[in-house]
Amino acid sequence: MEHLVKLLSFTKRELNGILILFAILLLAYLSPYVYEWLRPPEEFDLSAFRSEIARFETVRRAEKKHGDDGSSYRRKSGKPYYFKFDPNGLPEQSWLKLGLSSRQVRTIKNFELKGGRFYRKEDLRKIYSISAELYGNLEPYIQIVSPPRGSAPRSFEADRYERLPDPVAELNTVDSAGLEAVRGIGPAFASRIIRYRDRLGGFYKKEQLLEVYGMDSARYGQLQERLKIDPAVIRQIPVNTAGFDDLKKMPYLTFKQVNAILQYRKQHGPYRSADDLSRVLVLPEEVIRKIIPYLVF
Repeated sequence: MEHLVKLLSFTKRELNGILILFAILLLAYLSPYVYEWLRPPEEFDLSAFRSEIARFETVRRAEKKHGDDGSSYRRKSGKPYYFKFDPNGLPEQSWLKLGLSSRQVRTIKNFELKGGRFYRKEDLRKIYSISAELYGNLEPYIQIVSPPRGSAPRSFEADRYERLPDPVAELNTVDSAGLEAVRGIGPAFASRIIRYRDRLGGFYKKEQLLEVYGMDSARYGQLQERLKIDPAVIRQIPVNTAGFDDLKKMPYLTFKQVNAILQYRKQHGPYRSADDLSRVLVLPEEVIRKIIPYLVF
C-alpha cells in the first residue's frame, strides 16, 4: 500500500507540469471555436453568378418560345439531329445537323451548282460520298417536293453526265484544300502527298505518287486524270556545291550514297554530267535516274 501511495504521489513541480499540459490541450481544443467566433463573416460577390443565371434563363425561355432547331442538341451530344427534309436546295447548316461532314455537304452543293437535282430518294444514295449506312439513316426523313408542272423529270444519271469535268490539280503548286477538292483524295491523303512533295522538292512525273504511303495502282488509276505535273517548278540542288544536309533530304539517297557522292567530288573534282554520277560505285542506275531531275551540274 505504501508503494502504491508513493507511485501515485506527485511533487509540486510535476503537478505544475500536468496543469500546464492540460491548459495547452484545452487551448488547442477550443482554438477553432474561438477563431470562428472572432473571425468576421466572409462576403462573396454573387453578382456575376446571378448575371450568368439570368442570361441562361433568358436563352432557355427564348428556345421554348421559338423552338430549338436541333443545332444545340448536336453540339452537346455529338449526334445527328434528324428531321423531315427535301434535299433539293437544303441549306448547308441543315445538312450538317443531319450528320454529314463538311466535305459531303460540299459534294452535294457542287452537284446542285452544276444543275443536278434529286427526283427520288434513291438519288441521294448515288452521291459518291454518301455511304449506305448514312443513306439508311436519312432515307425515312426524305420528302422530295415534286418539280413544277411542265418540267420533265430526269434521272440522277442524266444530271450526273451533264456535270462539268472534274477540276484538274497541278501537283507541285496545289495546297491541301485544292487536293481535297479532287475526288478520291481526303484530308489525310492530301497531307501525305504534300509532305512527300516537300521532301522531294516537287514531282517531275505522275508515277511518283505511287511512292506515297497508301497509294496503290488502283487508286492511282482513278486519280491520274485529275492531276497534272509542271516539272519546271521543282526544287533543284546544285550538286557541285551541295553539302551533306542538302543531299540527305532526298528520299532516294541513303546516308552512305550521299557520303559517296561528296567523297567522289572531293577526289575527282566537279561533276560535269550524269555520266560522272555513274562512276560512283554505290549509286545504281535506277537511283541515278530518279535523282537526275533534281540536280544541277
